[in-house]
Amino acid sequence: MKLSTTQTNKKHANYMTFLNVRPIRKILQKVHKRPISLSRRVQNQPTHFYRPLKIIDSSRAALKSAPAENPIPPPSDAAMAPKKGVKAPAKKKEKVSNPLFEKRPKQFGIGGALPPKKDLSRFVKWPKVVRIQRQRRILKQRLKVPPALNQFTKTLDKNLATNLFKMLLKYRPEDRAAKKERLLKRAQAEAEGKTVEVKKPIVVKYGLNHVTYLIEQNKAQLVVIAHDVDPIELVVWLPALCRKMEVPYCIVKGKSRLGQIVHKKTASVLCLTSVKNEDKLEFSKILEAIKMNFNDKYDELRKKWGGGIMGSKSQAKAKARQKVLDKEAAQRMS
Repeated sequence: MKLSTTQTNKKHANYMTFLNVRPIRKILQKVHKRPISLSRRVQNQPTHFYRPLKIIDSSRAALKSAPAENPIPPPSDAAMAPKKGVKAPAKKKEKVSNPLFEKRPKQFGIGGALPPKKDLSRFVKWPKVVRIQRQRRILKQRLKVPPALNQFTKTLDKNLATNLFKMLLKYRPEDRAAKKERLLKRAQAEAEGKTVEVKKPIVVKYGLNHVTYLIEQNKAQLVVIAHDVDPIELVVWLPALCRKMEVPYCIVKGKSRLGQIVHKKTASVLCLTSVKNEDKLEFSKILEAIKMNFNDKYDELRKKWGGGIMGSKSQAKAKARQKVLDKEAAQRMS
């Protein structure tokens, strides 16, 4: 029920008469049987209709204001001093700013300062051929690789491969310009009526079918196979054929490196049928080392599986699991 203005004023006046300070104090002293004082706020300020009185018990206030019987003394300077042998914390030097140079922080928002340079190779979208190469490499590490394919990971060591390629470069086949010049000289000689003696040069043979034919005819003295032929099925049978025909063979890194010798982009297989007399001693040493590393180890290589190498996270989990199992086994033994 809503009161009128006159009723509200009358009610407020009655409430103000009731809140006289002295009668309230007398009533409270009789009830509690101890002296009671009103707060200064109530004594000095007029009472409000909506604000209750704040009454303070003088006996409890005296207890709060009295000091404690056994006060805790403040820590002395000796206690606050650092212990011997412990370095005191170094005081930070305050930076002295020069008022001539104003601080201008960079804003890296749109249209602002350029961000600092960093390596963004992680965020690069690599070409599809690069992604396939990397995925193939990871899969070959993770999956179990049969021995016939795993033998292509065991390549010729660097020093021996360097000597071999030096030898092969001496027997490079002629390129187009050299062939054109040779045929031109031959044609000029025939036009003049001279007899031209054609001597077959000793060069490196290439081409998978041609090299296979030379191996079957026992004409090949050395076969060089690339390790990264794709698809690998093209040359996966070649080591077995070389061993059967007792032809020295080796696996080297890089079909592109073999291709450079014969003026091609890539070459899967190269073959030497003969060498010059001045190179026979060096060639025999290379053949002996190659036989020791490949032909003599064929039985060992054809039984050795590859792959099965997990990532760093999987290896860490397996190591932790094995550690727990070893600990349990040791507890059982004890």
